Amino acid sequence: MNKSDAARQKLEEYLKAGNYRITPERFEVLDYVMETDGHFDADELFLKMKTSGSKISRATVYNTLDVLEECGLVFRARLKDHGSRFEKAFGRTHHDHLVCIECGKIVEFVDEGIENAQEMVAKRFKFKLTGHSHQIFGVCPDCQKKAHNT
Repeated sequence: MNKSDAARQKLEEYLKAGNYRITPERFEVLDYVMETDGHFDADELFLKMKTSGSKISRATVYNTLDVLEECGLVFRARLKDHGSRFEKAFGRTHHDHLVCIECGKIVEFVDEGIENAQEMVAKRFKFKLTGHSHQIFGVCPDCQKKAHNT
């Protein structure tokens, strides 16, 4: 079974378990998400779908992204002044994010020190880790240069 089929199966199981309606539009959004590399916002996904001839509504894209986040198929980075950015989570290796609060740029990274620290914190408080989402907010080098040159 390929990643897209496995993601479709996971969505179907989630929808059935939660007594959600199983609609072709939800799977259409999932298919586009699975084909998208990198980070995107809901409007970018909607426009990509419309440009490709989809009849989907903007509301359906937004609502389906919420459902996909709930069932762990997409990750949402909530950006202060830039809304939300999404990325597919299914089939991707774990990573964390640096997020620029000025331009919304997202940099993915893996840091063994952070991974070890969270395990020690969980152990100290007797938590069994099941996952985590780590975002570090700051100002990227490009925006720092712009501010310095202004």
